[in-house]
This record gives sequence, structure tokens and C-alpha cells, in this order.
Amino acid sequence: MLTANILNLFDKSIIYGTIRFDHGRIAQIDRLGAERPGEPYVLPGFIDAHVHVESSLLTPAQFARLAVVHGTVATVSDPHEIGNVLGVPGVEYMLADGKRTPFKFCFGAPSCVPATPFETAGATITVKDVRYLLGLRDIGYLAEMMNFPGVLNDDPDVLMKIAYAKAFSKPVDGHAPGLRGNDAQRYIDAGIETDHECMSYDEGLDKARRGMNILIREGSAARNFDALIPLVDEFPQLVMFCSDDKHPDTLAQGHINQLVARAIGAGYNRWNVLRAACINPVLHYRLPVGLLREGDPADYIVVRDLNSFELLETVINGEPVAKEGRSLLPDLRSEHVNQFNCSEKDPADFWLQAHRPYGLLRVIEAIDGQLITNELQLEGTIQQGAWVADPDRDLLKIAVVNRYADAPVSVGFIKNFGLKHGAIASSVGHDSHNITAVGCDDESLCQAVNAVIRARGGLSAVGVIQQDSHPLYIRKLLPLPVAGLMTDEDGYVVAAQYTELDQFVKEELGSTLAAPFMTLSFMALLVIPALKLSDKGLFDGRSFQFVKIECAH
Repeated sequence: MLTANILNLFDKSIIYGTIRFDHGRIAQIDRLGAERPGEPYVLPGFIDAHVHVESSLLTPAQFARLAVVHGTVATVSDPHEIGNVLGVPGVEYMLADGKRTPFKFCFGAPSCVPATPFETAGATITVKDVRYLLGLRDIGYLAEMMNFPGVLNDDPDVLMKIAYAKAFSKPVDGHAPGLRGNDAQRYIDAGIETDHECMSYDEGLDKARRGMNILIREGSAARNFDALIPLVDEFPQLVMFCSDDKHPDTLAQGHINQLVARAIGAGYNRWNVLRAACINPVLHYRLPVGLLREGDPADYIVVRDLNSFELLETVINGEPVAKEGRSLLPDLRSEHVNQFNCSEKDPADFWLQAHRPYGLLRVIEAIDGQLITNELQLEGTIQQGAWVADPDRDLLKIAVVNRYADAPVSVGFIKNFGLKHGAIASSVGHDSHNITAVGCDDESLCQAVNAVIRARGGLSAVGVIQQDSHPLYIRKLLPLPVAGLMTDEDGYVVAAQYTELDQFVKEELGSTLAAPFMTLSFMALLVIPALKLSDKGLFDGRSFQFVKIECAH
């Protein structure tokens, strides 16, 4: 039995009362009187309405250990990251690992693997595969339909995937950055029900007015909370909260609870905010998550107050899973599945020939806190017939290395990473998860990439200092042995390792980005404009075609 202030999110009331339980469910709620300020409050648990668990760098079992400490009891999780590496077996791996914990994962069937034909992925999830996955009881929805041009152009495979989702009565998630007006309406009319890619209030308003569910995203790289939060009071029935991509350091610090406290602190209606965090995801995705009603599973959280939402306890199916900042879930090891088939590289592989003695280059401009990029045209620097990085102008080299087979290295240029020396590399490179690297010189790029290859996945950083007039290379590595995306080590240890690596990149190498590795992971994401780099070349996400690095005169 539990005695506390009890929130009813449906009739927007608070009573002081008792909750009685029976076999993991709420058997009875009894009123003892009016709300008693100063006593703890009990309410339904929080839900992340769209997240890629792989982006936490943790297996599902380890992700859950950190998330429950912040009152999260469930996630709506798109496993397309591991799907791009291992295909259907990768999705099945996530299902199996998630079942090892009481945390309520709702995994989707990836709809776009590979995301585009303009990059090399490790696997393909076909229309037939999507139908198989949607038929599984443990698959809850069709994951984000990134191929919005395919939807608008009536691509038969795309429409068939949506049709299968409807046949199985499962929701369809969207992904349509910048889509507005009639095109947005056509996208919605095709059966797409959500979007987590709105970047401005006007875009969110346009889609909400058309009946689309708007997911307010605040992750480690993409942060749209400030722009979209007014929608929580304007369309309370349509708004949810999500992180999309959350690295382990920020997951260790907080999750959806932070967004709830932030929204209420900013003056938004408490009941609307809690509806977005607790009720809307359960109703939309038909999650087996209790909402603090008689007969529901006993999934709830106990908080100290309704301002800070300091967590005292998290309970799933009647069993405590976290208490006062400490996870009660076990520290589980997992199987190491992977696909990593490329050989180590040489510095010469990152050499980029200059076809003229001077000229303008197309340069990716990374934007802190966003997945989109800009295209710049800047004067390049040439040495010995090759285009080279120019750290003094923050004009750095970016490279993408095919990890599934030996192939030529794809090289371009990028601005806003701010590195003064050295390089960073990662096998987390949305969506195909080849190795992406940014650096100040070819030797550093090569060393950072080879560290990842030797580990068969991971995040690496290489610094350069001069000792006796010779370069001395300092190397840091966080291994990711599960699909080159995740580790099954203790999530809190991984968070500390990631923090150390992140600080090295900022303090020693000079990066000015809030989350350099998270930003790096999106520089090969071709479905987000404007300019990105795949293992096959420089890609314009607006025209959906490859472009030359050297600009025409």
C-alpha cells in the first residue's frame, strides 16, 4: 500500500489517499482527503516518445538502468541504427536484450534501411522484412518514415510498408523536416501520424493544425524545446516529449523529467505538460503502461514536489526499479554482435587532389544544436597539389570511411567544429554507421579512424603536441563492441568515460560544439539538408544528388 498525494491526469485533480496493489496492478485507490502540500506526490511514469536507444551508446538493458532513475518507465524506440548495421537480426537483438529488464521498451519496425541508395549500409530491410516485423507482437509501430519524397511521389514500396502498418493496426511515425503546407497535408493523408523533426514554431503549428502529433525533441544534439513548447498549451492532445538521440553523459543527468520541470517552470499548464509526458504516448502507441487507474499495471513514480520533480522512487509492474537516485536494475552483460569488415587506412587515403591552383570549395557548416547544416563556399587551401585543412580558419577535413568493405575514403571540408589540432572519429554515423571523422591533418585523421577500426567500433580522439620538434600523438578511445554502436558496460562508467573524452575534445583539441561527437554522428545523415558527406561523396540533401567539392567558376 502507498499513501501520498495522488495525481489523476484525466480529471486534473490531486487527492491525498492510498493505493492498494495486487500482483503488480493497482487494485484500489482510496481518498483520505485533500492534497497535503509537503507530502510526496505519485503520478504515472514518464515516457520518451521517440528515441534511438543505440545513440545512448548503451544496450537496452544498460539504457534502462539509467533511465528509470529519472522516472522514465517506457520508451518508443526506433532500432533503425542497428538495423542499418545488421538488418532484421539487429532488430531482434534489441527486442531480446530489452526483455531482460522490466523497463517497457516499445520497438518499431524500421521503415528506411538503408535510408538512401547514396551510401553503403550493412543491411537492407525489405518490404517483406517490414511485414514480418510488424507481425511480431513485440513490434509496436512502423518507425519514422524518413523517405518523405517517396511518400509524396507514391513510391510503391513506401506505400506498401505504410499499408502493412495499417493492416496490423499499428501507428506510423513520420520524419519530415521543413515540410509544410500542401505537401505536409499529403504526407499526413498517406497515413503518417507524428513528426519529431519540426525546427520552428511555425512548422509545428502548421502540422498540428492538420492533426499531426508533434514530438518536442530535446536531445544531445538536436534541441527544439524552446521553439516548440508553446504548442503544449495550444494542442495538448497532440504533443509528446522525446529525446531522439541522447548520449550517456546527458542520460545520466536527466531525461524527460528535465523537460517536464522546465516546461512547468516556464509557466506552461501543469496538466498539459504531464499529459504530454505521460498520457499521450500511452494512448497513441497503445503502450502496456499504467496511468494510475484502478486495474492498470502499477507503473508510477513518486516525486518530492510538482516543481522540481525530484524522483524518490520509480516503480514498474509493482516492483521498485529506482530509489532516490539509485538504479535497482541489474548490471547485465550482453552478446557482442557486430559487422566490421574494413582494413586500417594510410594517411595518403585522406589526400584530396586539387584540380586547379586556387578556387572555392563547397564546405559543410555544422550548426550547434541542430541536425541541419548549411552549405558554404569558401576559398580552399592548397599544399603540394592537394586541398588541406586550415585550422586557423576553422576549415577542417571531414572523412567518411566505409566500414563494411575496403573502399576509397570519401573526403570533404567542414566548418564550426573548432578543432585546433588532432582529429576525432566515430563508428556512430547516422544512418549507415560508417566511420565519420573530422580533423586538422591527414595523419591525425588516419590515426583516429584506425583506432576505431582496431576496436571494431567506438569513439576516438587524437591530439598532437610537439616534443623535441617532433609530433607526439595522444590517443583516447571509447570502444563500442556491440554493432560498433553500443557497449554493455555499466552505463554510469560509460557516461564517465564519455564525459572524459568529450572534455578532451573541447579542452585539449579546442572544439566549440556542445556535443562534438553527437554532431559528428549526423554529418553523414543525408536525409537532413543541406550538405552532408557519405562514403560515396558530397551530397546535397535539397536536390538529393551528389555535388562536386570544387565549385565551378
